[in-house]
Amino acid sequence: MMPQGMPSTAMLLAAGLGTRMRPLTDTRPKPLVQVAGKALIDWTLDQLAAAGVARAVINVHHFAPMLAKHVITRSAPVTLVSDESERLLDTGGGIVKALPLLGFEPFFVFNCDAIIRDGKTPMLNRLADAWDPAKLDVLMLVHPRKTAHGFDGAGDFFVDADGLMTRRGTAPDAPFVYAGAYILHPRLLDDEPALPFSMNKIWDRAIAAGRMRALTHDGTWHHVGTPQAVGETEALLAAS
Repeated sequence: MMPQGMPSTAMLLAAGLGTRMRPLTDTRPKPLVQVAGKALIDWTLDQLAAAGVARAVINVHHFAPMLAKHVITRSAPVTLVSDESERLLDTGGGIVKALPLLGFEPFFVFNCDAIIRDGKTPMLNRLADAWDPAKLDVLMLVHPRKTAHGFDGAGDFFVDADGLMTRRGTAPDAPFVYAGAYILHPRLLDDEPALPFSMNKIWDRAIAAGRMRALTHDGTWHHVGTPQAVGETEALLAAS
């Protein structure tokens, strides 16, 4: 049964240049890089379809026509395109530009450089079950840094027992990594312009207001950000 809090729409951030994925992105956008026989973006779109999410909005820039052609043929979820061919708007501006397609209800936001494998309960269901729009404007999926495949950074957040989040700041490391998925209430973007800006600004505002929480992922998580990570991820997926 679909959780009552399950958003019906998702935004997939797919407009990046894929610089770290070169030379694979010399001929295609990063979301169309193949991992285990499937384009990166389809790993997420297939999860959304399985969960009953009806609509996805995808922003495009690098090889925009190629990516648009790939996604608009899908019947589930029905996929719409927000075109940033003329100007990249970063994560925040890209979502603001797409709001007329996304609507006024809470929606999922996904990066397109991670494969998120479910634990015992599907990840989308867990996010929907934990979502409370009366208390939250953002609910972010995080993953333990120690088991984050393909991630070589110092970590992003500290998370307490209630899910309250603190940035790593000047600490040498932090135990949790942003897993590239969250639920967002669009009211948090009221009065924001469709100009280039990062969602980090919005997250910091929500954290300061106590309106952002983390949910720890209980499955496996693979960051696929480089050509080397493609082969490593395929080997791990085959082994599992």
